[in-house]
Amino acid sequence: MEFGVTITSGASNWQIFSRRADGTAEISVQGRYFPVRLSQELPLSFTRIEGVSAIVKARIALERTGEDVVPWTVCELFGENEWRVTFSHVPQGGLYRIETYMEYTGWDGLSCTRGDMVHHIGVGDVYLIAGQSNAAGRAKGPVEDAPDLLVHVFRTSGAWDLATHPLGETTGAKFVGHYENHNPGHSPWTSFGKRLARELGYPVGLVPCAYGGAPLRWWNPAENGALFQNLLAMSHAACEKPKGVLWIQGEAEGYEQSAETYLPRFKNFVKELRKAFDAPALPVLTVQINRCYEAPNEALDRQWGIVREAQRQAAREIPGVTVVPSADLAAYDFIHNAAESNLVIGERCARAALATVYGRPLDWEAPEVEKAEKTAPDAVRLTFSRIRNWLNPYEVPAALLPFDAEDGEGLCHPVRYEVGRDTLTLSFPRPLQEKAVLHGAWRMYPGPAIPCDCMRMPMLSFYGLAIVEKGEGST
Repeated sequence: MEFGVTITSGASNWQIFSRRADGTAEISVQGRYFPVRLSQELPLSFTRIEGVSAIVKARIALERTGEDVVPWTVCELFGENEWRVTFSHVPQGGLYRIETYMEYTGWDGLSCTRGDMVHHIGVGDVYLIAGQSNAAGRAKGPVEDAPDLLVHVFRTSGAWDLATHPLGETTGAKFVGHYENHNPGHSPWTSFGKRLARELGYPVGLVPCAYGGAPLRWWNPAENGALFQNLLAMSHAACEKPKGVLWIQGEAEGYEQSAETYLPRFKNFVKELRKAFDAPALPVLTVQINRCYEAPNEALDRQWGIVREAQRQAAREIPGVTVVPSADLAAYDFIHNAAESNLVIGERCARAALATVYGRPLDWEAPEVEKAEKTAPDAVRLTFSRIRNWLNPYEVPAALLPFDAEDGEGLCHPVRYEVGRDTLTLSFPRPLQEKAVLHGAWRMYPGPAIPCDCMRMPMLSFYGLAIVEKGEGST
């Protein structure tokens, strides 16, 4: 027998409700109520009380103290023993609990007035996770990345939970659109969520929709788009409107030989994503793909280089799209980021979000080669943007630098180099022809030494940067 007040829909344990522009959320809850009388002797028995006038009340309380966030509120009764209530302006923060109870005429001190509760809910920002296996997380190595009470996850089971690794595990999955065929592992996103929650002071929700091995066409509605539809289904089940999207994808394009069209297809994916959520400025936080340890393969190298360049250009050409590097980070296996690398990626994405989404004055942008200028027939000077300290190529031999010039004679690797504060002059073993271009950290395995701004960030990878004659403007 049902007894007292029950909650049937509207909120569940660990749920994060999307914060509106005014810093509040609307939370609607409903359920059923049953006045019953309890027996005075054990074992307990319940007798339904008919024809009484009942009042159902609900409140939202701060979980850690029990004090009111929204005081006891009389709920609307309707139908047959049904109730509902809407809390219109629940402030950002948490964790909260929802409490319910019942009053009714003829209560004799023994009748049941108890109500259901929902625990550990919060009002904050929800981020969708999309892409392929490095977005899902595949690292199995040990790393200290403990759960945080302010970071929650919407599981494929359709239930909210405290965010613990692996985020994308598919126990009891209802959303089988991205049912992983491997057990996922550690990902970057608890690190991301914890940094945001610490800075913002309110909870962060994560909705993992990534799928291992997924090419962009599975995400782009103009092509296959199956994962796009799965993302929409999970998002609509999880929250009112996401705050942003976390994206790591592109490795699959090399194997499909589809890198050349990556940029326009990604632009369409972002356009359709924003259209679906009626959010023209929805932030999309992207990560340039990391390294892959496979046998040397120039065709695949070029595909990966083109994808990385497309990711760099996407951040330049699409407002609200950011990109952070990862090619300097260790791998767990031949293609998946190590757990310790995921911590760094999460931190880099969090800094990008805090700066671009929340307006915090944080340094987050990686250096880029803005100009490649020929200073001699066989020499090119690279000028880097966003060098706050000094450019550091780690004093490695020229053979280990991740740069190649290319002209009509083919690829050409530097044999010497000179370093300035924000410049790197490369000397090549032969004169370069007209219309030569430069590639940087572009190969599947870009090498062990990605030049960086010392004590800060590595440069973004690039492909096909035009080498201009001395005195010409920047490309």
